[in-house]
Amino acid sequence: MKELRFHGRAGQGMVTGSDLIALAANYEGKHSQSFPFFGSEKRGPPVEAYCRIDTKPITVHEEIAEPDIVLVADASVMDSVDVCAGLKKDGIVIVNTTKKAPDLKLKAKRVFTVDASEVALRRFGKLILNTVMLGALCKVTDIVKLESIKKAIKERLSEKFSQKVIDSNIEAIQEVYDKMQVEHAVAGAKK
Repeated sequence: MKELRFHGRAGQGMVTGSDLIALAANYEGKHSQSFPFFGSEKRGPPVEAYCRIDTKPITVHEEIAEPDIVLVADASVMDSVDVCAGLKKDGIVIVNTTKKAPDLKLKAKRVFTVDASEVALRRFGKLILNTVMLGALCKVTDIVKLESIKKAIKERLSEKFSQKVIDSNIEAIQEVYDKMQVEHAVAGAKK
């Protein structure tokens, strides 16, 4: 089983991002679950979302304390939240920041960074970071295929958004996927 924890701020789409990964996994014949944890229902406070993916049915239904992968959509949450708490020994952390992985000094061996904010602001005019971060996730891991994420975006977003919005999200995920330099992203971070 692979367990993912998403960190961000309310309004940045982390819950939807977790749902999209779960849906993409279903397209690939995997079992998944996705659920949020809210501290406050206002826009802006820290939010966590969780996703589990496995090849067999998932029977555990609790917060993820020991994730394999952590996505941090807003680096400012790291001032008040230990995003590496419980991270498995070979776990992966992907952070939206302009900093380089070693500069973050996270307690993780595998840290990747991407400037998702620049892509989101340019494409959407606001910090909607879920699909942008999913492009990074697909580049760094093999948890789901990029095409499965795109299919999930088309299905899920078509309920509420125009084709133009859907296309922008798919272009954003592809842009981040294409521009990530994975071979340069691994940090020799401190344990």
